[in-house]
Amino acid sequence: MEEMIGSGGTAPLSSYTEAVDWINGLIPFGIRPGLERIEVLMEKLGNPHRKLKFIHVAGTNGKGSTCAFLTSVLLKSGYSVGTFTSPYITKFTNRFQYNGMDIPEETLAELAEKLRPLVEEIAGTELGSPTMFEVATALAILYYAERCYPDVVVWETGLGGRLDVTNIVTPVVSVITNVGHDHTDVLGDTLEKIAGEKAGIIKPGVPVVSCVSQPEVIAVLKAKAAACRSTLYLAGEDFSYDLTGIEDGVQRFNFKGPFRSLDVGIGMKGEHQLSNAAGAMMTLEVLRQYMAFMLEDEDVLEGFKNTFWAGRLEEVSRSPRIVLDGAHNPEGAESLAKSLPQFYKYGKLNLLMGMLANKHHESYFKHILPIVDTLILTEPDFRKKMDAEELQAIAERLRDKYAKENLEIIVERNWGKALQLLQSITSEKDLAVVSGTLYLISDVRSTLLRQPDSEKGW
Repeated sequence: MEEMIGSGGTAPLSSYTEAVDWINGLIPFGIRPGLERIEVLMEKLGNPHRKLKFIHVAGTNGKGSTCAFLTSVLLKSGYSVGTFTSPYITKFTNRFQYNGMDIPEETLAELAEKLRPLVEEIAGTELGSPTMFEVATALAILYYAERCYPDVVVWETGLGGRLDVTNIVTPVVSVITNVGHDHTDVLGDTLEKIAGEKAGIIKPGVPVVSCVSQPEVIAVLKAKAAACRSTLYLAGEDFSYDLTGIEDGVQRFNFKGPFRSLDVGIGMKGEHQLSNAAGAMMTLEVLRQYMAFMLEDEDVLEGFKNTFWAGRLEEVSRSPRIVLDGAHNPEGAESLAKSLPQFYKYGKLNLLMGMLANKHHESYFKHILPIVDTLILTEPDFRKKMDAEELQAIAERLRDKYAKENLEIIVERNWGKALQLLQSITSEKDLAVVSGTLYLISDVRSTLLRQPDSEKGW
């Protein structure tokens, strides 16, 4: 690693694989909050990010789905759209999309080659090497600013907001989906602290849309918006959404905003998706009302209805029925537990899960144990995985208070064998769910959908 970073005369990156290996080779530098390195990198490139219009999306859950809604509607409305998201489900190129298509592999290799000498230059200073995510973010900016020139870039934060590398941009509108307990080791151990980090994407004079609900979180956002003289559009105060019915898997809701009302239907399952869709709708209303975006009702409604996001209550197998959902924190688990009986009829519920070691697993289990008949605990193929037996110990500790009477708990560390076990015990009338970290979801999804070249990562 030291040799690679320090040597000025390294051979050029001649392929996509080499480029991805080089970027992933920066992973040991970790997650290092702060904007100093990306600022220097952008300066050396002539600040290409200043040429682009961004919609900046932060939040604990729902960022990916909100980005998907925004991308779908804007594309349907005739705009060209860049979408930068993480983690990816299938392939490294997924995180850099233009009009719904991944960045071409050769383009990624070319841009990585352009960045590498600059990264090595910075690595030789007291700032230290840019991290994997910093380089990926810089690559996204170069792709959009110098190769494909989208009308707008839907721009998802990596972690938090204030010190997240994506915060290098000044957007046309900011979105904070919600605030919950996640990454508390980096962002703080109270909702107020986490909210303070998310609120860091609020920029002077830039409108912000949010669906946060906790009073202490709302107070943090209102204070930050006031300090920045930014208009805050808050769910429950400035706009509202009410479920009007579920028909043929489509959830319908009435959106009431400051400018107008609209009845919207979404194909994404789960009541939490109503909140994500309403936040996206309010964001689009800000673009329409104040930034002259031409968004016809017909296109808006079509865009919402056809939005899809992999690994979010996604049915990937019919026999047996297997649903994937990347719920990996308490709020995600609560949404999953509410949504499953709303959308599926089943006898037994068999759930396979694997986690990373830095999550609030106890709170997760409090929502999941009451609905599960068989719980299979496994380990994702990832360096920060949580020991399956440690998960078992937490579940057993909570069993008496929260679990169904005959809950069976099985430990199978090998996720491939655990998936086979899940398939074998799930009858036609039962439902199998795979939940937890997206690193597990990614592997299971590629296995069930037979995508052997699947990659995965943050």
